[in-house]
Amino acid sequence: MTIYQHIRHPRIASRRADRPVKVADFLPRGSAINRFNTKVAILITRGVGSMYCAYLFALLDLISLPTAIRGGASAVVTWLAQTFLQLVLLSVIMVGQNVQGAAADKRAEATYHDASATLHEVAHVQGHLAAQDELLTRIAEQIGLDPVPVIDAPPDEMTWSGDEATGSDSETACQDPDS
Repeated sequence: MTIYQHIRHPRIASRRADRPVKVADFLPRGSAINRFNTKVAILITRGVGSMYCAYLFALLDLISLPTAIRGGASAVVTWLAQTFLQLVLLSVIMVGQNVQGAAADKRAEATYHDASATLHEVAHVQGHLAAQDELLTRIAEQIGLDPVPVIDAPPDEMTWSGDEATGSDSETACQDPDS
């Protein structure tokens, strides 16, 4: 007889079947037109979101700089704001977002693996506690004590909502059910 009965959270089973979410998981898998449109959009985004494209836009913009200088100060400000900054910064910002997105994906995957490792370690701790329960039960029997079993909560009285337990007995879930 063990003095503790663990009831697993339902998320544990579903988490074992999951894997980290990747961008490819969100790509359309439907019609050929949707797949083609997505591939074209990704190719254009990769092309425009590169520093090579930013350099190309800068060179193209510099071609019109002499005309802007001849037009006076307002023409230079207009050229800078409407031509140079918009085109060049578009690519630079996209490159920055790609770098940040890759870093976020890496962090998310590391967090996923950390959570999996934590769950694994907790399972070992539970096994260790079960072994201790067994020894404590034997000791209690030898000295004439009747250990009181502690149960997380009876399955029929406990429901799970997200990560919080709800139910008629959620505050006293770890107490003796007979008291």
